[in-house]
Amino acid sequence: MARLLVVEDDPDVRDLIAMRLVMVGHRVIAMPDGDLAIDSVEQFGAPDAYVLDVGLPGMDGFTLLDRLRADQPGVPAIFVSASARESDVRRGRSLGAAYLTKPFATYALLDAVDEAVTGRPNPPVTEHAW
Repeated sequence: MARLLVVEDDPDVRDLIAMRLVMVGHRVIAMPDGDLAIDSVEQFGAPDAYVLDVGLPGMDGFTLLDRLRADQPGVPAIFVSASARESDVRRGRSLGAAYLTKPFATYALLDAVDEAVTGRPNPPVTEHAW
């Protein structure tokens, strides 16, 4: 499966996201802020995808993605945010990232990660039944 960097300042949400991703076979590094995320990429290399909160302490998720992509421009990203403001959603999507609002369904996160990593869109939820 994929190597993923999760950056989320809320420890409960960070643990939940990481746990769900690990449960389906992904390898996850989870960080509470942008500075530690950048340090982890410098130490361990770029992951296959980023899962980033928008409202991080210090630098926001948009700025973090810009900085991470300065060295690795092709890494896909998924934003997870409590903000459903149209301007934030548009900004995230203009960066080529998926954008999920909290609270989100686990399948939505897993589908977004799978699509980011494989580059193939997932079928709508109703098509998962059979």
